[in-house]
Amino acid sequence: MAIGELIQNVIAAPAAALFALAPTVLLMAPAQAGPLPGATSGSRPINPTSTSAALDQLAVQTTPDLPSLGSPDRFLPDLKPVIRLVIKLADRRVYVYQNDQVKTSFPIAIGRSGWETPTGSYQVLQMLRNPSWQNPFTGEVIPAGSDNPLGTRWIGFWTDGNNFIGFHGTPNEETVGTPASHGCIRMYDRDVQKLFEMVGVGTKVSVVP
Repeated sequence: MAIGELIQNVIAAPAAALFALAPTVLLMAPAQAGPLPGATSGSRPINPTSTSAALDQLAVQTTPDLPSLGSPDRFLPDLKPVIRLVIKLADRRVYVYQNDQVKTSFPIAIGRSGWETPTGSYQVLQMLRNPSWQNPFTGEVIPAGSDNPLGTRWIGFWTDGNNFIGFHGTPNEETVGTPASHGCIRMYDRDVQKLFEMVGVGTKVSVVP
């Protein structure tokens, strides 16, 4: 084939034919080509943002799961004030202690002769608003109201399984400060309402001579 005819055929050949004729020229890089500016050999240019994200992901993958510490209340001191009651029979008063300091006190009536209020250590067992009262001798039940012997509040702290002793209000306010009850602790109704808000079931009650 003549040289001129060869050149003419090459010029007229489609691009795909040229790729087929010289694949090594198009695919091979120079043997001694150096790294591109701003790149290291065998790596792409470093992106600080993507690197930081990769390190964070690695930390997540390699940090072991730790057990939960639970509520922070486990590690904090109990700052809730501790309330306890001390009934001093000789004083005819109940003393309200908060963290071993007397917060306040109230006058009371205590059990009369033959029905003495028992001494000892107890705790609040029952709390009722506007209680009804059952006469222990006749069985008569008196509903809540102004004539109820228990007043508007009942705070029970002693029982033998049948009888009960506790703090309560009274319509007979003249008896407060005297030995007048069947063992219970009578209080002015306004005072027992205040006491009711200070205590709860489980509050310690001490009765001393």
